[in-house]
Amino acid sequence: MTALDEARSALRDRLGVGARYDDEAAPARELAWARTGTAYFARKLNELTDAELLAPEGAGEGTRRRVVAEVSYQARALAQYIEWARMRVDHPPSDPFSSISDEVALAVTLPAGALRNLFQHSEVHLNVEWRDLNAEGWSAIFDTRNGKQMSARQTAWIRARSIWQRTVDLCNGGSFDDFPAGLVDALLLDAAANWNGETSYILRPSDRDLTIELGHSSAASLVAGSAANLARWITGRGVRDLTGENLSVRPV
Repeated sequence: MTALDEARSALRDRLGVGARYDDEAAPARELAWARTGTAYFARKLNELTDAELLAPEGAGEGTRRRVVAEVSYQARALAQYIEWARMRVDHPPSDPFSSISDEVALAVTLPAGALRNLFQHSEVHLNVEWRDLNAEGWSAIFDTRNGKQMSARQTAWIRARSIWQRTVDLCNGGSFDDFPAGLVDALLLDAAANWNGETSYILRPSDRDLTIELGHSSAASLVAGSAANLARWITGRGVRDLTGENLSVRPV
């Protein structure tokens, strides 16, 4: 039994009969990352004043209010898929991700308090849906946009990967150095598994006994640095304390 299994068992004992907790078939590691990431995002969001939240400066493609809106509506979309899994809806009537851009466009006009409430309600909704899903539900697979498929289990990884990175996008102290080590490794391995860039890289984390190949060219560029800084770069969030070639090329 792992430390995480022991912690889950202890929690069930404390909560007693009738309490909600994850099914044993749930992806415990990814759910733990998603929940700690949500707490991290909430902390950094709460550190922002209303004026800072609504200020035009921000990260990535939009303002801080856009980051909050996108995180919130992603949670709602994932919760909708989990609800369908729980209700055994084999063929979802719509793709909840398809309307996110329109919903975000409206949400960015909301006052700060409404944005904060939107985030709080959406993350609670998603967490409740996860906790109510049984083993059969966790095995459900859905058709999504662009003809792709997504399993209920994948929703935990999708959320974990996103929520930690979007905390950095708030631009108020969030750092890849704060990410769980296992999550950083998973981000690097995920990048390798889904790499379709024209340039190939070999990543050498200075704090890991690990080598990661992005692409399979014999002329791959070697990039070295801490695993956190490699993850920061490979997710398109800038270069920090890395050595190598082609670092100015946005990798994803």
